[in-house]
Amino acid sequence: MVAETVRIGIIGAGSNTRKMHIPKLQAIEGVQITEVANRSPASAQKVADEFQIPTVRNHWHDIIESKDVDAVVIGTWPNLHREASCMALQAGKHVMCEARMAMDEAEARTMLQASYQHPECVVQIVPSPFTLHVDPILLRMLDNNEIGKPRLFRFEYQAPPLVPMGGTLHWRRNKINSGSNIMVLGIIYESLLRWFGSAEWVNAHAEVINNRAVDPETGQEVEVGVPDYLSVQMKMTHGIMGSLLLNELGTQPSSSSIQIFGDRGMMHLDFEMEGKLSIAKNPGEALQEVSIPAGQAGQWRVEEEFINTIRGLEEIEYTTFTTGVEYMKFIQAVNDSFNNNGERITIPTG
Repeated sequence: MVAETVRIGIIGAGSNTRKMHIPKLQAIEGVQITEVANRSPASAQKVADEFQIPTVRNHWHDIIESKDVDAVVIGTWPNLHREASCMALQAGKHVMCEARMAMDEAEARTMLQASYQHPECVVQIVPSPFTLHVDPILLRMLDNNEIGKPRLFRFEYQAPPLVPMGGTLHWRRNKINSGSNIMVLGIIYESLLRWFGSAEWVNAHAEVINNRAVDPETGQEVEVGVPDYLSVQMKMTHGIMGSLLLNELGTQPSSSSIQIFGDRGMMHLDFEMEGKLSIAKNPGEALQEVSIPAGQAGQWRVEEEFINTIRGLEEIEYTTFTTGVEYMKFIQAVNDSFNNNGERITIPTG
């Protein structure tokens, strides 16, 4: 049986798009990447040459208007996600949008509403990848009460400065490009959503420590608006308490991890790609690495899932626009809290 042809246009060929989406899509039978637009025609041509993409567009609007495109992959910074997604849906095109979903909760909700207005179109947000490999077995262990009833979790993330004091401003620390997104906040919360459901409330404190950087567009020194230190206390809807501590101030090698504490034991997960999962099932026991049997580890299937859903073979699981709105709601609540001196913010349902 010949696979249905799906023609894809690339809007913004960022690093993840070049590393993951383009080659994995091109490896699927019947998928053709027909067009690409990037920040400049020259950079788009470079991508086209590397991946043998036949058509280079000077503007991303041209891809959305193209009759030779069935679906778009939006690999830009978050500042373009809402506009490009909504325009693509209005043009009847399927949408795979890079994380982070949007600049803020309001934009994410607009994207979700646009998807409701065009139910014939498949929509997908690129998922948080760090825990995909352990999600199935971790969920099964929690369901089996292998550490007893979960009581609390603790997440600690430390990385070197993305923007050292006076260095070149990176898009992730530029509110114009990144909006309310902060470090890996949305990434870890998406994993928490998979395990525990949504949060009921948060209170947060944030600081911008490395607060001056050089704007690469103007060469002028500017104030940095996105925090590089963040502390969050939270309660999940099922009563589980949690704390998140994130910083990009590290000067020495350091590992990031999440610990889940039950009333009998605990789990420890290294927060990195293919990170090790360990468990102590009873009080006083040492942590033991969990061996994940072949075939039971979760996998990166983003591109395959997108195409299969377009072809009517499955439905999007990782990640839906609905889940994207959930993590953008959480990010918004965290921002609202630290902008109001750590006030407890209740996260609305729906």
